[in-house]
Amino acid sequence: MSTRRTRVAVIGAGAVGTMAAAAAHDAGHHVVLYARRRPPRLVIERDDTHRHLDIPVIVDPADAQPADWILLTTKAQDTRSAAKAWFDRLLDPHTTVVALQNGVDHHERLQPLMPTATGLVPALVMIAAEVLAPGHVLHRFGGTITVPDTHAGTRFARLLGGSDITVETTADFHTAAWRKLLINAAANPITAVTTQRMGVLQNPSVRHLARALLDEVRAVGVATGAHLTDNDIRHTFHLYDGMAPDDGTSMLYDRLAGRTTEHELITGAVVRLGDTHHVPVPLNRAVLALLRGADHK
Repeated sequence: MSTRRTRVAVIGAGAVGTMAAAAAHDAGHHVVLYARRRPPRLVIERDDTHRHLDIPVIVDPADAQPADWILLTTKAQDTRSAAKAWFDRLLDPHTTVVALQNGVDHHERLQPLMPTATGLVPALVMIAAEVLAPGHVLHRFGGTITVPDTHAGTRFARLLGGSDITVETTADFHTAAWRKLLINAAANPITAVTTQRMGVLQNPSVRHLARALLDEVRAVGVATGAHLTDNDIRHTFHLYDGMAPDDGTSMLYDRLAGRTTEHELITGAVVRLGDTHHVPVPLNRAVLALLRGADHK
């Protein structure tokens, strides 16, 4: 009987990719990290401890080998370039792709880039982590991934069993994705535009803006069929208030590092779907214009 370990390819060596690679390694699998550049080391810092990871990193697609699982952890705007670089080498007829990315359009974003029969699991990541330097990740808090309650989703939950990341399944992934978008849709753009960390949301006028942005997001989500209520907005603010003032967001980290932000997949998605469903979103539209301006080169 074969004792071959499950082959897990993690695309993207950012905060989520490093955390996911460590989890798959801890679960006992053969893990390879695929990235554009090789970091000098892989380190996860948490609670004043430093864990050094012994996981191979490959930067040349010619060296890639087919995998049983692909964990795609790049920013959503980098999906097409990552797929073009790696999918031809990593995919075989039995590969399942897990999209650990923000947004509410995982299938629309990825399915055109894969063979029709390839399994796809959209995933919502609730892990607050920051890249301090290439390969050096500070894990601030959180350790949950949510996936659809499907056969492939359940298999993925088993894949990371025994690691410090918990994979939860849900029968209503559409609503779960919009709840995650609520969390992103105020804190991410506000911190990115102001270049301030989460403490900025304690300013009364900023908090008022955040509430108004989320009211628009909720209305759009409901129009798409998501079961969102005012309790979801209250829960979002509860999460914000539980964060330390010096915590940040993924869009803030990208802005500070001079990278392109995910505004089109977060605020942009709200505006586009608002237009599609005839839901007015004037505040999200204004914030999107500011984000595009900040990102202009």
